[in-house]
Amino acid sequence: MPNASSLIVRPLSPIAGAEVLGFDGNGPLAESEFAALKNAWHDHCVLVFRDQRFTPDGQENFSARFGALKGHILSQYLLPGYDKTLVLSNKKVNGEPAGLEDAGRYWHSDVSYEDVPPMASLLYALEIPPEGGDTLFANQYAAYENLPGNLKQRIAGLKARHMFNYGKIQAEAGSSRKPLSAEQQAQLAGAVHPVVRTHPETGRKALYVSPGFTVAIEGLPPDESESLLKELWSYATSGDVIYRHRWQPRDAVLWDNRCLMHHATTYPAQYTRHMHRTTIAGTKPF
Repeated sequence: MPNASSLIVRPLSPIAGAEVLGFDGNGPLAESEFAALKNAWHDHCVLVFRDQRFTPDGQENFSARFGALKGHILSQYLLPGYDKTLVLSNKKVNGEPAGLEDAGRYWHSDVSYEDVPPMASLLYALEIPPEGGDTLFANQYAAYENLPGNLKQRIAGLKARHMFNYGKIQAEAGSSRKPLSAEQQAQLAGAVHPVVRTHPETGRKALYVSPGFTVAIEGLPPDESESLLKELWSYATSGDVIYRHRWQPRDAVLWDNRCLMHHATTYPAQYTRHMHRTTIAGTKPF
């Protein structure tokens, strides 16, 4: 945790989440402070920075301290002029969606359907609804630790296939999602990852299967695969591993996709929810 600096880390829940006090995302951050910040992130998995004044450049620059930034397959929702900032929004511009309106309304780890999924995401709240629109974070270290020993043995060494069924989401009633190009469709081949992954920096084990993107356990008959996934998800989304983040205006929230799942909740349609997300590249899960 930060010391000998102006930064203070205050835990928000016993399962995950901490607020960083004394942080200005547009100000200088010494290497020693950044190292302490990163250690706190590893301890708490989610860091919350209140009342930030990020410009798009500022958000991208701060995010890039953690690693190389990556864009998103849904390039039609990137912020104009910024190919590394995804817009999550229910606003309309000239009748067209300004961003991805219904992002992440299911349990998932960001972009796990790629061979090399991202290590982290930073979401900045420009406008939030007065009610609803919370984000739930599920600690997958804790989920793995809660598994009975025989189940841990059963899944050791197993791998699972992750897919992004964009067409199914787009076809849902009320969806405003834009169609994918042929090039984008070609990028949705999916990926296979360990059911239990090891965090490359902490060395801890975490469950890495999600209801949103994991479609099957490799090498198992369909019925057995489905049954096993449902059993694992019951631990992965249990109430005792969840931190609920209630957004405030200008919150910036950084989370670790290698040990967390998250789930966006709904909000009344008459309100605005407008956010910018940067994504930090990771390494191949093992």
